[in-house]
Amino acid sequence: ASKAIFVPRGVGNSYQTLEPDTAYTYLVNDHWSADASYSFLNLADETAAISWPIPLSEVEISEKDLAHPRLADVMPIGARKTLVVGAGGQLGRALRDELGDLPHIEWTTRAEFDLGDPEAATSRRWRDYDTIINAGAYTAVDLAETRDGRRDAWTANAAGPAALARIAGEYGLTLVHVSSDYVFDGSADRAYREDDAVCPLGVYGQSKAAGDLAVGMVPRHYVLRTSWVIGEGKNFVRTMASLAERGIDPKVVDDQRGRLTFATEIARAIAHLLATGAPYGTYNITGAGEPRTWAELAADIFALVGADRSRVSGVSTGEYFAGAEGPVAPRPLNSVLDLVKIEGTGFVPRDAGEQLEEYLRS
Repeated sequence: ASKAIFVPRGVGNSYQTLEPDTAYTYLVNDHWSADASYSFLNLADETAAISWPIPLSEVEISEKDLAHPRLADVMPIGARKTLVVGAGGQLGRALRDELGDLPHIEWTTRAEFDLGDPEAATSRRWRDYDTIINAGAYTAVDLAETRDGRRDAWTANAAGPAALARIAGEYGLTLVHVSSDYVFDGSADRAYREDDAVCPLGVYGQSKAAGDLAVGMVPRHYVLRTSWVIGEGKNFVRTMASLAERGIDPKVVDDQRGRLTFATEIARAIAHLLATGAPYGTYNITGAGEPRTWAELAADIFALVGADRSRVSGVSTGEYFAGAEGPVAPRPLNSVLDLVKIEGTGFVPRDAGEQLEEYLRS
């Protein structure tokens, strides 16, 4: 007299009522929409070979149903979409290399998806999406201490993720967000774990911590905390290599300790967490290996490009910024992040030193 049948996404269903005045009721996951993409199959398709109780030549059926395509011509229901925000940045480019140009991945820059736009929450049919990856951020830590920089940092790092969190929470999406070691004050005498209390020193770190809190309210979320990111374009590694080649002997900070994290490693970690369905939550991700100071890393870079390590001189953070004209953001002296949790998901972080060699050869 009554049966309930679950039909998964992408699986077709149809029915015949065999007696007059029969009620066939069903519950669907969403209302019909003119903007949505639907697939249909001609009920008379020979390859489906459905043994209809009432021959189709005798049934009441609409002209639209009669015109549906045969199975060979049906467009299958596609995978739910993944939206990548900040695709033009160094992490966005690394993600494209890692994930590829799959048809269900939508790559957007600020011009195509502006988190500051009040219409962002209604700009897409979010029920067609499964995942949002936020690869965008404001990372000018010193400029963030200025009036305009403070506004921009909070807009990009806090308000933007909060807007994505509202969307992800409402539509049941997975939200991936990349955070920073700057959410900690660097005073710990050990590597920071994911459950350590945040204690940011400057505006940049405060805005990132606020974004973490917003994203953490989403049931399906991954927050990846990282440090000392190196990707395409101008960065510490390229700068030191250039100085070595031009015969310039730099003074480099020697009281901040951490590990390099290449953007490719963050992209690989994101792909791993999504593909394996790892437990939701916060994960640290950096390169593996022995932590180094910036001065030690600079000396390593000099040696790798064939220069003398001794040309690099170490100075304290205070000495390095003593002559700075603009505002200087406070920096955590300890940026070492514990990697045990992400390793527990089966992810094996690559040695940062090996990646540095590869990067300089590229």
